[in-house]
Amino acid sequence: MNVAEQVAALLAQLGVGHAFGVVGSGNFVVTNALKAHGVPFTAARHEGGAANMADAYARVSGKVSVLSVHQGCGLTNATTGIGEAAKSRTPMIVLTGESAASAVSSNFAMDQDGLAESVYAVSERLHSAETVVDDVVRAYRTAVNDRRTVVLNLPLDVQVQPAYADQAGPARAVPAAERLHRAEPVRPSRVSVAALAELIIQAQRPVFVAGRGAKHAGGVISQLAEHTGALLATSAVVKGLFNGKDYNLGISGGFSSPVTAELISNADLIVGFGCALNMWTMRHGTLISPDAAVVQVDCEDAALGRNRPITLGVLGDTAETTADVLEHIREQHPAPRTGYRTQANRELIASRSSWASEPYSDLSTDGDLSTGSEQAGDSGEVHGSGELARIDPRTLTIEINKILPAERIVSIDSGNFMGYPSQFLDVPDADGFCFTQAFQAIGLGLGTAIGAALARPDRMPVLGTGDGGFHMAIAELETAVRLRLPLVCIVYNDAAYGAEIHHFNADGSEPDMSTVTFPDTDIAAIARGFGAEGVTVRRVQDLAAVREWLASDPQAPLVIDAKIASDSGAWWLAEAFKGH
Repeated sequence: MNVAEQVAALLAQLGVGHAFGVVGSGNFVVTNALKAHGVPFTAARHEGGAANMADAYARVSGKVSVLSVHQGCGLTNATTGIGEAAKSRTPMIVLTGESAASAVSSNFAMDQDGLAESVYAVSERLHSAETVVDDVVRAYRTAVNDRRTVVLNLPLDVQVQPAYADQAGPARAVPAAERLHRAEPVRPSRVSVAALAELIIQAQRPVFVAGRGAKHAGGVISQLAEHTGALLATSAVVKGLFNGKDYNLGISGGFSSPVTAELISNADLIVGFGCALNMWTMRHGTLISPDAAVVQVDCEDAALGRNRPITLGVLGDTAETTADVLEHIREQHPAPRTGYRTQANRELIASRSSWASEPYSDLSTDGDLSTGSEQAGDSGEVHGSGELARIDPRTLTIEINKILPAERIVSIDSGNFMGYPSQFLDVPDADGFCFTQAFQAIGLGLGTAIGAALARPDRMPVLGTGDGGFHMAIAELETAVRLRLPLVCIVYNDAAYGAEIHHFNADGSEPDMSTVTFPDTDIAAIARGFGAEGVTVRRVQDLAAVREWLASDPQAPLVIDAKIASDSGAWWLAEAFKGH
């Protein structure tokens, strides 16, 4: 066994869930060794796609994932995906080859430490054959206990060394699993518990907002809300956490419905559980009443008050903190109270808290499709003349939501379109939604959907993406075809980078938009070229092809090339650009 093989054996014994990557000379041996030790490996077509797959797999499965890349250019290709994972605190290990310290003239030589740290990942290194166990366990422990993305550099000259044998005999995979001690959840101080309990008791209109750091605490947060009369909401990344619970407002922030936004902005107490309370979740603070008390509960001290002034910061695990506060309140006030949970609010939330219940003026255009739909011919040629029909993205998404099975996992790319699948596609729970927006990069969606699908093969994977992001990531459509994934790709196609169109045109100055507009692409035809199914949708009736695909026991992706009508700029993008 050499050191590269021992690294793989160590990670397998420590319990990594799945590896993704693009294999080159610098990571060939370690990747094959991962496979040999039982770690599933998915070969991607680009390191960026592989990084998104690994990120999504870890988010959805709860297991540490592995990204395996070549030194130098393999790592740089994956950097945007690594940055997204790092900013999202995804427990992920990046195995990357590294040129030997003496090989300064190598084409692949670069400052890999500096690159990793520049996107907020943790940089670690395999130092020697003698330290391999310590180095790998340290990287894994950091990923698990600190919820960090760790780049573990594997110098080529160290990889090829024989695995170190100590007095215990020949080198083994992991000589002592007990060397990994998972951190105990951080318990809040009694003073903090009492202070938070008092604020909740005094509040008349409390709202609890759960973020990514509270994904494991949804049940106990619901119990506390029920006992104290609080309404429930989530940040976008954990949409579905409170599904089925009374007084669930849905997403707080740019995607909030008018009713949800109004109820949150009228709160006299907002408690963020594992939630950054950033510009997205609080609409640049406009959802916080000037008279409201604001509390943050987080296991990271530096997170408290990072984005806005707070009345109280509680350092502690969200589940532990909530349980302690609930016990404290029940001792003093055994009977549940009404608080913000009035019958009027219950009825209002039930009827108006989702965007699907809001009336809208349909922007769909009739156009000219006199001789049939575009997918009828191999060429994709449209017969007839005049302006072609386009479908309102809201109408499209509402209809698709009715068609697709309820057991699904929805992944979202970034762009002007992203609120439509985020708000109009239902999900069964928080594991049914994968939202990669921490770096605000387009093109991450397709890889994200593949990683999420592999983490939950019992659910139908669904991707919401724009034409710009889909073109960026389209190489990974071959990966989805190869994996025989029944992946539904909804491409909101406006033949443009829609966010830029609407942002730079917002003041009415009519600037030159030729840099962000493109000829229309027959994405359905391209999809068929990859071996997927492709359908062009301009009208609701075109979605009959989706029903037919679902009934066929699909073994390949379906790409829906949705020719959408312009919304003149989504409201959530107007909010987003305020933070640029």
